[in-house]
Amino acid sequence: MVLYISIVIILAFVLWGALAPNKLADSATSLFDFSINNFGWFFLISTFGILLFAFYLAFSKYGRIKLGKDEDEPEYSTATWFAMLFSAGMGIGLVFWGVSEPLSHFLSPPEGASVASIEAARLAMRYSFFHWGVHPWAIYTIISLALAYFQFRKGKRGLISAVFSPILGKISEGWVGGVIDTLAIIATVFGVATSLGLGALQINGGLNHMFGISISPFVQVVIIAVVTVLFLLSATTGLDKGIRILSNTNLIIAVLLMTFVFVVGPTSFILDLFTSTLGGYLQNIVYMSLRMTPFTQGTWVGVWTLFYWAWWIAWGPFVGTFIARVSKGRTIKEFVLGVLLIPSLFSFVWFSVFGGTGLHLELFDHYPIAAAAEKDVTSALFLTLEQLPMGGIIAFIATLLIITFFVTSADSATFVLGMLSTKGNPNPSNKVKIVWGVLQSSIAIVLLISGGLSGLQTASIVAALPFAIIIIGMCVSLIVSLRQEERTMRSREQSRMKKIDELLMGRES
Repeated sequence: MVLYISIVIILAFVLWGALAPNKLADSATSLFDFSINNFGWFFLISTFGILLFAFYLAFSKYGRIKLGKDEDEPEYSTATWFAMLFSAGMGIGLVFWGVSEPLSHFLSPPEGASVASIEAARLAMRYSFFHWGVHPWAIYTIISLALAYFQFRKGKRGLISAVFSPILGKISEGWVGGVIDTLAIIATVFGVATSLGLGALQINGGLNHMFGISISPFVQVVIIAVVTVLFLLSATTGLDKGIRILSNTNLIIAVLLMTFVFVVGPTSFILDLFTSTLGGYLQNIVYMSLRMTPFTQGTWVGVWTLFYWAWWIAWGPFVGTFIARVSKGRTIKEFVLGVLLIPSLFSFVWFSVFGGTGLHLELFDHYPIAAAAEKDVTSALFLTLEQLPMGGIIAFIATLLIITFFVTSADSATFVLGMLSTKGNPNPSNKVKIVWGVLQSSIAIVLLISGGLSGLQTASIVAALPFAIIIIGMCVSLIVSLRQEERTMRSREQSRMKKIDELLMGRES
């Protein structure tokens, strides 16, 4: 029933967008305004709380517990594991926003800084770190940790609803569990569709820069259609072939591209920028985590931070389910610190290299990248690469990287949606994966036609609000189960020690 109900709801949305795109855009905007105006505080507090909870689990007495049986070992090497979770969790977004986000903040800075000032540049980098750092990965960490723990250690199905068994009991297997899984599927579809839409926009920008192909909804629809065929071909090859190979390829291309820009770009400036921005980020992380603007009624937090938090939450069930699937055999401490810190550090380096190069060109070489990006956000990356040696070749490689990230994210999403909609089946059928692949691409097309980038952002926030409540429930359920396990282990240890004492006393007598 979860499969059929989810498909009906999403098909209805697709038809609504196809037949009345303007009405869809107006309704989504109204829901967006309602969510931001009334629940912005909730997004900030809950996300910060999830981050604190993740660190608590890593360094608590539960950190030694394995996600699986005590004798289980990790299924994938650390390098492959990192590549798979990174490709699923960040891929397209990093390439899309790596240059354009710092430059956007530079022209429209937070905290009342002067436009295009040195302080604006400093804040631009700090908030880019903030939006792509430990907060999003904390959301992914908690969801994937809960799923992996209940699936591999407790023998439950790989479903969001199964995590609630300690606090809901048998109800989690009935209609309440069905509602939870349906909400997880809807959040996943909208979150992934947002990423696919961004990927189509960025690919279109690359083709326009290199070959003069016009930037238009028609071209973006064609791009989505072509890439849909590619990721469906990959999806039918299974987890250990398609996704694993693509993930490793993505990471290699991304590292090579980043290394090239670092070497031929303003290297010393990038290193100085990384160091100072990391310091500012760590120093101000609590303030940024809870920053609202009740007195000035500013919109910056809603447009940027709340959009990101909603996007990460909407991506949560997809990335969480996928990371859980490939993380069997790791301890809670190893898992939390690995998922939380390694991808965050990579994001910091990425923004320092690409965003730093863009800001250097803007501030010191007086190349107007920021103004161009303000008109077309997809152009920032390619205008930056154009100023470097072999800029045309590097732009082509960047476009190729976006395509492979697109394919990997969509491939992973069809796999996860297949699991969520077929009672946690760890190997869903190709038929189910193809259905979800077509549907999520259709959602991306509808959002692009009805509202472009604004429509993509709006859909994420609206879809994320109910699932944020579910994540908090997952935290409660996880800690309840961990405490129960700790008490059971302590009781067994006491019984074992008692038997040893009895044996020793018997020998002495």
